[in-house]
Amino acid sequence: MSTLVPLLVTLPLLGAGMALIAGRHRKTQVAVSVTTLSATLAIALVLLFAVDASDQPLAVSVGGWPIPLGIVLYVDRLAALLVVISSVVLLAVLLFSVGQGAADGDDDTPVSIFHPSYLILSAGIFTAFIAGDLFNLYVGFEILLVASYVLITLGSTESRIRTGVVYIVVSLVSSILFLAAIAMIYGALGTVNMAQLSDRMGELPPDVQLVLHLMLLLAFSIKAAVFPLSFWLPDSYPTAPAPVTAVFAGLLTKVGVYALIRTETQIFRDSDVNFMLMIVALATMIVGVLGALAQAELKRILSFTLVSHIGYMVFGLAIATPAAIGATIYYTVHHIVVQTTLFLAIGLIERRAGSTSILRVRGLMRAAPVIAVLYFIPAINLGGLPPFSGFIGKYGLFDAAAEVGSPIMIVLIVGGIVTSLLTLYALMRAWNLAFWREEEDSAETEARIGYLGSAPAAGIQTERRVIPRIMTAATAGMVVVTIALTVFAGPLYAVCARVGETLLQPISVVQVEQGVEE
Repeated sequence: MSTLVPLLVTLPLLGAGMALIAGRHRKTQVAVSVTTLSATLAIALVLLFAVDASDQPLAVSVGGWPIPLGIVLYVDRLAALLVVISSVVLLAVLLFSVGQGAADGDDDTPVSIFHPSYLILSAGIFTAFIAGDLFNLYVGFEILLVASYVLITLGSTESRIRTGVVYIVVSLVSSILFLAAIAMIYGALGTVNMAQLSDRMGELPPDVQLVLHLMLLLAFSIKAAVFPLSFWLPDSYPTAPAPVTAVFAGLLTKVGVYALIRTETQIFRDSDVNFMLMIVALATMIVGVLGALAQAELKRILSFTLVSHIGYMVFGLAIATPAAIGATIYYTVHHIVVQTTLFLAIGLIERRAGSTSILRVRGLMRAAPVIAVLYFIPAINLGGLPPFSGFIGKYGLFDAAAEVGSPIMIVLIVGGIVTSLLTLYALMRAWNLAFWREEEDSAETEARIGYLGSAPAAGIQTERRVIPRIMTAATAGMVVVTIALTVFAGPLYAVCARVGETLLQPISVVQVEQGVEE
């Protein structure tokens, strides 16, 4: 079974090479990309069932080198689950982009560039999730970032180049901090293998541990868009093509969250910064959702809610109990799927209405009822209405916090509830204006919400475009997945609970060696 693990990385890289060789042969590149991601999804599902059933992680030492020296690929329940969800999202967004490219003549997503870059991005995401040491986690970050630099500037418009430069600079700063922290950890302990670090970190003086801990926290918080290090995200993501924005919003920040989860639960268990994380989580939730309320452009609204809901994940991580970690994993899975789905739905709105400004879009309930449904379901899910997965994840977090029962936990629970209600308000306000409002209601409504007229990008208007069926089908498929997270919440939450229990247990090198031998 362990022989399947390297395929999670090698298949997307080989697919990227084949797509690049195929040049501008659209059908060949599409076939390669779809086949590659479908095969990766199948492998990830097999690995998830295998590690969950056996209750043992799978580890592969690349090249047969001893574990402290060689590259170790490590798949436990957490890694396998996130690779499965990522593969589903990547495949759905790929199909959406295929439809968009076919309709637009590849103006926004040039086929010769998009497919190789997209598969390299996938390889970087998978590498980060299954890396067994900090340096290869860094390599995974760099692979996905290099590909994202290309994807975020596709089309070479002025706004995309400008925001792309900001994104690149911020990413480079984060990477430098990460690499410096890795060098310091290696100098102090002689290894960057996570299993060995779990055993050895306690040998360092507390102040040294704290310095190393804070450096990694800073680097990963930039990547995860944790406030106040989230300033770059609301301007960077909305300018990219719709499929690129969707996959970035769903996955790239979650790789940073994943890195936070790994380091907090497995490397720095004895270095307590949980109170600081609680304050940061509360600030991230509140500031993010207040930013969303001040926006008139749908992509920017969602970008700010993305920042806000990262706060829930940091909240769960700060509670630091098995129940809280399990709820955090479930909420991360939920947010990956729902946030991606909403950005795809907004991509459909943009094509149908020629704008994503809630001041300009109106009457879509009558004109495009299917799009109305595709937006409404994930919107109320993100807002946390029962019985959807957003409510289940938040309830799990609040319940774990209530079990601790400290005053700061009560404050965080109240902050989380307020954030959820404001998220629902921001998304339903957009729903009412874009879908229910008719022409005769426009003057009165615009007078009431005139304060949004000066919001960024509120006045941008683009041409209306045809919506290919494959784009609608891909979005509908993702909506079905969001519903499945609710329908099958019991088994999924049970897997996440088992992840929470195992993550807080030390990982020994012996366990990893046994996984390699198997």
